[in-house]
Amino acid sequence: MATLLYRLGRVAFRWRWFVTLLWVAVLGAVGFAAVKAPAAPDDGFTMPGIESQRAFDLLEQRFPGTAADGASARIVFVAPNGEKVTATENRAAIEKLVTAAADGAQVASAVDPFAAKAVSKDASTAYSTVTFKVKADDLSGAAKTHLERAIDTARDAGLTVEVGGDALATQPAAGGSAEAIGIAIAAVVLLITFGSLAAAGLPLLTAILGVGISMSAVLALGSTFGLSETTGTLATMLGLACGIDYALFVVSRYREERQKGHAPREAAGLAAGTAGSAVVFAGLTVVIALAGLSVVGIPMLTKMGLAAAGAVLLSVLISLTLVPALLGFWPDAALSRRERKKGMRRANGENGGSRWARIVVRRPIPVLLLGVIGLGAMALPALDLQLGMPGDEAKSTSTTERRAYDDLAQGFGPGFNGPLTIVVDAKKADDAKSAVATVSKEIAATGGVVSVSPARFNSAGDTAVFSATPATSPTDEKTKQLVQTIRDERSGIESKASGASFEVTGTTALNIDVAQKVQDALIPYLTLVVGLAIVLLLLVFRSLLVPLKAALGFLLSVLAALGAVVAVFQQGHGASLLGVDQTGPIMSLMPIFLVGIVFGLAMDYEVFLVSRMREAYVHGDGPGEAIVSGFRHSARVVVAAALIMMAVFSGFIGAGASMIKMIGFGLAVAVLFDAFVVRMAIAPAVLSLLGNKAWYLPSWLDRILPRMDVEGEALSRKVPAPTAGTPTAPLTPVP
Repeated sequence: MATLLYRLGRVAFRWRWFVTLLWVAVLGAVGFAAVKAPAAPDDGFTMPGIESQRAFDLLEQRFPGTAADGASARIVFVAPNGEKVTATENRAAIEKLVTAAADGAQVASAVDPFAAKAVSKDASTAYSTVTFKVKADDLSGAAKTHLERAIDTARDAGLTVEVGGDALATQPAAGGSAEAIGIAIAAVVLLITFGSLAAAGLPLLTAILGVGISMSAVLALGSTFGLSETTGTLATMLGLACGIDYALFVVSRYREERQKGHAPREAAGLAAGTAGSAVVFAGLTVVIALAGLSVVGIPMLTKMGLAAAGAVLLSVLISLTLVPALLGFWPDAALSRRERKKGMRRANGENGGSRWARIVVRRPIPVLLLGVIGLGAMALPALDLQLGMPGDEAKSTSTTERRAYDDLAQGFGPGFNGPLTIVVDAKKADDAKSAVATVSKEIAATGGVVSVSPARFNSAGDTAVFSATPATSPTDEKTKQLVQTIRDERSGIESKASGASFEVTGTTALNIDVAQKVQDALIPYLTLVVGLAIVLLLLVFRSLLVPLKAALGFLLSVLAALGAVVAVFQQGHGASLLGVDQTGPIMSLMPIFLVGIVFGLAMDYEVFLVSRMREAYVHGDGPGEAIVSGFRHSARVVVAAALIMMAVFSGFIGAGASMIKMIGFGLAVAVLFDAFVVRMAIAPAVLSLLGNKAWYLPSWLDRILPRMDVEGEALSRKVPAPTAGTPTAPLTPVP
């Protein structure tokens, strides 16, 4: 592989105009296709194989047209100073708002709370639901303005009016200025690492090009494969982070080869053959982790994973072709000013990385114990992990959606914001109405159910739906137990209903089912991803213990990161520092995101760092000196890569949505733990203790495994480094 990539790097360097124009043409073509492509259909969030999804599908089948996904606004009224909403003036103001709202553009209906009995027992609170004919994204500005003016009129009458639902909700930005700051920090890190504006800008330029192509491809293929901008969120995040990192490693190796005295084109070829080999295998581990998300069984997550895997593959291709091509235009600009002034120098002396490695090699046991105990302590809060899907209760109290949620909970009880929807299939019952009444009565008698609504039948009269309001909030553990209790008692209830069957759905039940499905899929997913990656690393390092050590180190870092997420977002430690107003359950998909994304990134650092150790070991260094050599050449670049990843991910902490904050924080902390504790401390300590055994591979397995030559052993024989007496390569333009 090293020889093949060496030739590819030399060809890209030589035919730099053709390679560069080809990539620009690809961007233009995909961008044009994205502009011309029809908008992707919004399939919504589906979760095959769970009860709440089956019940929802039955609703759509038996109640055609009623499961519309039009926008809605739940307007909550609270009477002032202990008054009642039923008072004459307050009631008149509410009815005036409902009448005005019903006359608005795109409105399907506006419900009078007094006619619908949507008034709390103490008459302090009432609510009206306004539904629209179109989705929230398709609402016109005039329709929103009309409703907002009607609400302002009610407020002027003295009522407290808050609005929930998606009609008037503001979608928080994914990162905003904080994300831009993250990219700026990445640029500063690159500039400090390379000491050259061109070398710092090249990884950013190529990464942005890759993200542009990836997102354009997502939009172009959206209508065909059901992709959307949301699908591309993960592709953008990883495409940017991996694109910068992969280009960073190639540029860094190019500079190193120039320092050894190689001519620019030769240095570009060697960089592609050595660092490029590591990039290929690092990219493959990320792709394995992302493509493996399909085993979870969530279509949206599968699409996100495959789109992100495509973005990572694109980053690999760009780093192997476009990066050498751009180096061909300005072969000396990638060097620092000092190197350009003084000429190439062979620097194999001590640096910060090698000095740190010598400390670890001399005292491996204390370093290992400190790292393992520290990460173990950070992982402890994960034992208290509660999965769920935060809703309006997790938003800031400055938002009207959160205040509407709180007002409804206070006026109607904490469970009112998360009612359970019971769908009764009475198609096989002799008396459908009697069977539905029996189911409703039995569920109403279940402990933890406050009330049930009147059943509503479809036009055929064979299916009914009603709501059961729990006594506890949607994210309370008791609500989860209530859903389980109702389902456990299903057989007994259905036997009394003579022929009717029922299922539990609704947002609350859906979130509970999703959390359980993700939890059940976590172990199979881990097994698949870790198993495939161990096989891949076995090919890279030709060692039994190094891949195993890499996998165990990853598990330690991801558990510590999950513990940190629980400590902040669930237990509330330091939550205010991140702008988290309300703690609650951890997003159901968070463990899967952490495992999938962080595993790929962790293997990046493993491949980049340990491949240099393997290279030194193959070329004759002892086990301890190979560790030092690997750190001498790669530690600085790995540190820069980790800081860039953390900067990019930290940008999402500035988002308005708690879930996006959680993802950004979790990924940034995971990179911190894995890069600086596991790969820079625990890994060299373990390798030092293992000595030569770290690189042991049974002879029979050595004969079976294909030789990948990631360390570039064949290249060192084919292209030996210039001897001490050989003049260094001139700093002149390359023909």
